[in-house]
Amino acid sequence: MQLSEDHGLSTAIRNAGSPAWSTRAEAGRHLALLAEIDEVVDVIHRLLLDPDDTWVTWRTAEALLERRDVLGLRLVLLARSYAANEATADEIQAALDGNPAWMTTEGTNRLIKHLRELTMDEDAGIRDEAQMILGYLQPKWTDGGEVAQAGPRRG
Repeated sequence: MQLSEDHGLSTAIRNAGSPAWSTRAEAGRHLALLAEIDEVVDVIHRLLLDPDDTWVTWRTAEALLERRDVLGLRLVLLARSYAANEATADEIQAALDGNPAWMTTEGTNRLIKHLRELTMDEDAGIRDEAQMILGYLQPKWTDGGEVAQAGPRRG
């Protein structure tokens, strides 16, 4: 079965350079959901910052966040810190803001835990993005590290 997995990986890497936005978007989704993505981080980063279509950006960011791990969030924050194009930055932010996994108490606690970890990342851009999001979340959601209460956010 390893041959099939390798073929799928090489196809996704090849598709990441496709002129078709839909093909690049699906390649980003496929690569982002790989268990071991260390080998394709550069390809994922390129897809997150796709200069031609923000759907590629959003689809890749969404898949990374579906992982619900610190690595997926780290890659999204890294891309957000690099995003020079406003539309690209907006799509990355939309993926961050609209992630349904964070709409629960457990999900919000996981997000806060990951963000706190990323405030100590070696990359200044990632640290800054994590601190910015925590700055927004903490007054509304937390009381000493855990979600203060379940329910709707208060403005």
